[in-house]
Amino acid sequence: MNGEEKVVAITGASSGIGEATGRLLAGRGARVLLGARRMDRLETIRGAIQSTGGVAQIHPLDVTRRKSVEDFVKHAKQTFGRIDVMVNNAGIMPLSPMSQLKVDEWERMVDVNIKGVLYGIAAALPFFTEQGAGHFVNVSSVAGKVVFPGSAVYSGTKFAVRAISEGLRMENLPGIRSTVIFPGIVVTELANSITDEQMARNIRERRDAFAISPDAIARAVAFAIEQPDDVDVNEIVVRPIKQDR
Repeated sequence: MNGEEKVVAITGASSGIGEATGRLLAGRGARVLLGARRMDRLETIRGAIQSTGGVAQIHPLDVTRRKSVEDFVKHAKQTFGRIDVMVNNAGIMPLSPMSQLKVDEWERMVDVNIKGVLYGIAAALPFFTEQGAGHFVNVSSVAGKVVFPGSAVYSGTKFAVRAISEGLRMENLPGIRSTVIFPGIVVTELANSITDEQMARNIRERRDAFAISPDAIARAVAFAIEQPDDVDVNEIVVRPIKQDR
């Protein structure tokens, strides 16, 4: 089965990479379930997809709550009869020097960026196993490959996404694929979660100077899931051409 008519569940789908991925895949014939907390935004996106003939449904989702993620994935199965791809995209990026001891923000990053991915895997894996097929697409970051001042905890969470995905791949569960996407600087709302003024200013300046569209990441997701069933695209790094690290 190629990308057409696959059932794709996407977390963090109310904006940025999640929204772009939902719109692109639906435009290519996939049936998408969009999850996020902002239902008003999801309603708008669903309407836009349906207006062009695409198939999309929405469901409230808080990836920090295991039950919420379970309900989200079950809704995909109940609505479409199966689930083929789980895109664990939801993430936050409140960068700050560790010396500021923003422990609440550290914990929030762990909850969203790591536990949210684990909850997504735990919710979808039984269905994939039952079907004998399935595909996890986990969105990390180039910060999951390179650490820079202010990114220690954020990078730690994104390194973890890569480790979890690679471990899952190496377990070689029959028919189950694992892809990690490492976006560089992309036009998203991630910078809005940064409370450190200097870090926020630096990120905004770099974003305004050369950030790429979230559509670029959506195309990477589409490339991975549209491969033949015996092909597993494990890692894709997508940076702006001007980004140095």
